[in-house]
Parts: sequence; C-alpha cells; structure tokens
Amino acid sequence: MTHPWETPESWEWLKIGEVAMVVGGGTPKTSEPDNFEGGDIPWITPADLSGYKEKYISRGARNITEKGLNSSSARLLPADTVLFSSRAPIGYAAIASQPVATNQGFKSFILPDGINSSFVYFYLLRAKETIESLGGGTTFKEISGAAAATIPLTLAPLLEQHRIVAEIEKQFTRLDASVASLERARANLRRYRASVLKSACEGSLVPTEASLAREEGRDYEAGGALLERVLLERRARWESQEKRRGKYREPSPPDASELPGLPEGWVWATLSMIGEVRLGRQRSPKRAIGPYMRPYLRAANVTWDGLDLSDVKSMDFNPSEYEIYQLQQGDILLSEASGSVDEVGKPAVWNNQIDGCCFQNTLIRVRVPSELVPYVHCHLLNDARSGALGRAARGVGIHHLGAQRAESWTIAMPPLAEQGRIVEEVERRLSVIGQSEAAVEASLARAGRLRQSILKQAFSGQLVAQDPDDEPASALLERIRAERESAGDGESGKSRTRRSRGAPRRRGASDKQGELISSEVSP
Repeated sequence: MTHPWETPESWEWLKIGEVAMVVGGGTPKTSEPDNFEGGDIPWITPADLSGYKEKYISRGARNITEKGLNSSSARLLPADTVLFSSRAPIGYAAIASQPVATNQGFKSFILPDGINSSFVYFYLLRAKETIESLGGGTTFKEISGAAAATIPLTLAPLLEQHRIVAEIEKQFTRLDASVASLERARANLRRYRASVLKSACEGSLVPTEASLAREEGRDYEAGGALLERVLLERRARWESQEKRRGKYREPSPPDASELPGLPEGWVWATLSMIGEVRLGRQRSPKRAIGPYMRPYLRAANVTWDGLDLSDVKSMDFNPSEYEIYQLQQGDILLSEASGSVDEVGKPAVWNNQIDGCCFQNTLIRVRVPSELVPYVHCHLLNDARSGALGRAARGVGIHHLGAQRAESWTIAMPPLAEQGRIVEEVERRLSVIGQSEAAVEASLARAGRLRQSILKQAFSGQLVAQDPDDEPASALLERIRAERESAGDGESGKSRTRRSRGAPRRRGASDKQGELISSEVSP
C-alpha cells in the first residue's frame, strides 16, 4: 500500500480494517416515538461533534430506546470505540467514554488490545485530508464502510504509542491554555468595542460641547438648533423640486417619554427627520436583462468591515428608476433583513466606488446631510452591533427591519462640533481594537498550525524518541492477527455471523470486540 509519509523502521503501515472492526450506524424511524422517547442509550450524530473540542464523548443531544436500537442498523459500541464522521462533513472524531450508538454519519473503529484508542484518535485528526480523498458521492462526500476499512494507519510499538499520546496531550494542554487566553482577549476586545460605541452615543466618550463652551465662555449650536436647521433645509429642498406633489409632510418626532435622558445640548431625532429613508428596488427575473443594465448592491455586499464589492450583480433600471435608486456619495446602507438577528442593520457608507451603482430591496438607504454622515453611521453601527436594530426586526426565519421602522428609528444628536470629536475618538479607538484583534486572530491561526505540526511530528516518529527495547510494531501486528484468526475474525464477510434485527445484543461483555456481535465491514 502507498504510505502517506515516512515513519520509523519499527513502525508498520497497514489498513485500519486489518486490526479494527469498522462499524456503521443507523437512525431509528422518527415516525415511531417509542424509538426515542424514554430512551437511555446515548445516540451520537455528527452535529454533536460540530465545535466539540473534547477527546471523549459520553452522549449526544438525543438518546434512543432498546426498541430503536433493535429496529435500526445502529449498533451499541463499547467504551473506547473511536468515532469518526464519514459524511456531512468528514473528519470529526471522538472516543466513546461509555457504550454509545451512532447514526449513519459515522464509521466507528473498535480496536483490539495493543492499540491505544487515543493514538488512533489523534492519528485520524492528523490524516484527515488523506482520509477525505477516500470519499465518494456527488451531492456531498461520504466514506463507505468498505472505503473506511482501507484507511491507511501507521502503527507504532505499543509503549511508544503511550509515549506519543502522553506527549501530544501535554503539548495540547499547553496550547489549549494559550488558545483559551487568546479567546478571552478576543471577547474582551469585542466588549471594549461595544463599550466605545455605546459611550459615543451616550455622550460620555469625549467632553460635551456644552461643557467646553462654558469653560471657554462662548456660545455653541446645540443639537436642537442643528436639527431645526436640518429640517428647514429639508423643506427647502422639497419646495425647490419641480415635480413635487401634494402638501409637504412634516416628519414625525420621536416619543421622548419612552427615551432616556441626554447630555446637555443633545436632542433626540428620527432618521426621517434628518434625512431620507428608502428601501431598494425589488429584484425580478425579468430584470436580469434589458437596455439599462446597471450594477446594484445587496445585503451580501455589506459587512461589519464596510462594503465588499468583489461580487456585484447587475440588473435593468430604466431612467426613472435609476433616478430613484442611484447611490450618491455618503449614502448609508443598512442590511434590511437576515436569517440572523445579529446581522440585521449592518451599516456601510457608499463612497462612489462604482459609477452608476444602485441598490436592491435587501438594503435600506439612509441619505442624510454630508456633515452628519460620519456620526449617524457611528450611531447606526452601535445600534446594529448592540442588537437593537435586530430586536426591532420582525419575521420568522428571515428578520426584516423594514423601511417604516427605519424611518422612526431614533438617533441621539449632539452638537455638530461634538459629533466631529466623537467620530475622531471612535475611529482612533476602533483602529487600535482592530489592530489588536488582527494580532489575536494571527496568534489563533498560528496555534492551529502548531496543533497540526505537533500531530505531524507525532506520526512521523519525531515527537518522542524511539526506544530500541520496545517490541516492534510488526510483532504487535502479528499477535493481533493471530488473536483475530483464533477468534474466527479472519473469515470472509459473507461467512461472518450477522445479528438479525430484533435479536438480543450482548451488553457489558468483558471482551470489547465480543460486545458487538456483528460489524458492518469485514477487514
């Protein structure tokens, strides 16, 4: 067989099916509640290992009953069985710390005496890419039982197996402590970012304009005066339009009785008071081609770090539609909907990166006077990151903010000069946070590479020293084969005894391979 990498002379390469019983799993009929209700047999699925960081697993999210076990292809696996997800996705691994069953998403390996289950567990993590190449299928890759039996396994002498496992666990323990420290630092940075944005919108990040004006003995334009000026300019723009219709509609002010107090010189305003709020144009198949094709942005283009313009679609906007939906310098775009509440309302500022660009109805455009853009964007960033915009969204499955709710969204407006200082300080602090986060992420990536490096050294014989007095793996392998032959384990798959469905299982047997009456795959 082909060896994936070089190993010491005292080691042996083999197919895992030569020494392990390869066992699949099964799912009892979910239409029969008594297959699950009241069950006490732990039943593991790949989802139970998604994000799972421990080596041992004792149970999953669900149990099955004895009836469910007997009526399906699930098998009761003894403690120390190595579980390996063979589909959707391939590569999760764990060791059963007590008898368990699995669904069909696993190929499990019951090992004989002389093979350390932790050694095989760590090996499977090391050889994940090699094992994935054995998968077949079109919709998603899956490793069959026959293919799983051919997984190449390098076998070290038994005493060296124990030394390797001990050294891996020692180094992984240190690495895990470092990773935990980095993850705490990442969480602290997130909390600090939230604190900075919150302070910015509450008037506690920089000295207020009111306090500075008193100290300097001067007047200042308060937030209320600024808002009044913005409203007058808003009306003047409407009156200057040639095609205006009906009576001018004054925007509704917020209900201040429900809002917290503000610093001196600040005022509450709604987005409709300080600007125009508009939902984008709906996408339709008939717009996929046409005489007026133009680029447009959608929710996928808005990220927490700004706009991602690597994938911009196009559709037909006729001249009148283009006049309505074209983007202008300084437009603030909000993610209108998301399957995740935490993603609703993500804001980004448009800076004319693409000529003639429009926007789709998965985005809300907020157009405010240019002097207000930096602070309003900062405020909306706080509202989105804090989850406030997400909590205002409605819908099941997909959470929609909606243009009307956006129009009535309240903004705490400080004096214009104070807005400038707030934005400058926010940008300074967020820049430092961003640099720190980048350093943390780089360190976490290095930790991941180091983990793989440890496994690579371990299974190429470089992590611990070889002891010439150790019994070579070849002798261990011959003894395992002899024991299997004497137990009748060397017969062909067709002649091996298979338990008929509903037949009793032996539970709690002293011989862990004897505990499972039949295996799915003959080595």
